[in-house]
Amino acid sequence: MIAIIDYGVGNLYSLSHSLDYIGIENCITRDEAIIRSAEKMILPGVGAFGDARRKLTETGMDRLVVEKAKNGTPLLGICLGMQLLFEKSYEYGEHEGLKLLPGEICPLQQDLPGNLKVPHIGWNELKICRESPLTRYIREGDSVYYVHSYYAKGVGEKLVAASEYGVDVPGLVQKGNVFGAQFHPEKSGKVGLAILRAFGEVKGSC
Repeated sequence: MIAIIDYGVGNLYSLSHSLDYIGIENCITRDEAIIRSAEKMILPGVGAFGDARRKLTETGMDRLVVEKAKNGTPLLGICLGMQLLFEKSYEYGEHEGLKLLPGEICPLQQDLPGNLKVPHIGWNELKICRESPLTRYIREGDSVYYVHSYYAKGVGEKLVAASEYGVDVPGLVQKGNVFGAQFHPEKSGKVGLAILRAFGEVKGSC
């Protein structure tokens, strides 16, 4: 069972419906016992980093998510949920992340050519940089749906796939059993469902 972490920030029901559609058992929950017994976790997120980080801390789920991830439970962060996995963010100040992935979350605006708008909204092709369990059912050039104004920098060898938007935007990242998707799989049609299906097949401590 996949526990979708409910800490008051995220596109929870669309994500749950997508998992239901492909036959993956899931539960939207903030119950510690359920999360502890879950085989996998998804950390969703929309909005501002600082607010989301505060809510995650207030619920105590920051410690639980980090503990389970470090013990080998597969974790997928989506959009802001992915950004929370990094070391820090510079969105409206400086905020500490969960430090499960190397790198920092920085504003797109400062790195884009002037003809490109922020937020980055829409479909972009994926350039696959290395193999990962999440790429099992997708191909080079498949398109996914992004909505974001900040992106991960300093990802290094943890980069799995990127999309070009004036700069290379990390779309998929992985460090062991910790995965991140900057785009929204639940809004990315068949490609997004394929990525969620692949995550559902990930084994612990990969």
